[in-house]
Amino acid sequence: MTTETLNIRQMCDAFDVTPRTLRFYEAKELLFPIREGQKRLFTKRDRARLKLILRGKRFGFSLEEIRQLLDLYHMNDGQEAQLSKTYILAERHLADMEAQKAELDEAIGELKEQMAWGAEKLAKLSKEKTVAA
Repeated sequence: MTTETLNIRQMCDAFDVTPRTLRFYEAKELLFPIREGQKRLFTKRDRARLKLILRGKRFGFSLEEIRQLLDLYHMNDGQEAQLSKTYILAERHLADMEAQKAELDEAIGELKEQMAWGAEKLAKLSKEKTVAA
């Protein structure tokens, strides 16, 4: 994947996405494939943008946040504005993810306690049945 264009199937295979996903991002003006009739051809720029879109989604960024970050690429400031804004958003998303992780860890701990109590109770009931029989 250097400078050649990729068709929609090749993009789907390369990034493990569906054609619908690519069309959605195109409709949201996040990707700008070359159109030849009904055919879409994705450039190196589209591949780079899709990689950033997918990474941003994985990290919990909204499509609007991703759009704003992608639009900052062309500010002619050596990407300072883009990197600065990305860092600020990343800090916020990291804090959110860490809070969610803490909540999940707490819920897992509580569930394990309940399961241990249930297992103990079941063992006790089973033992009582055996003694009674």
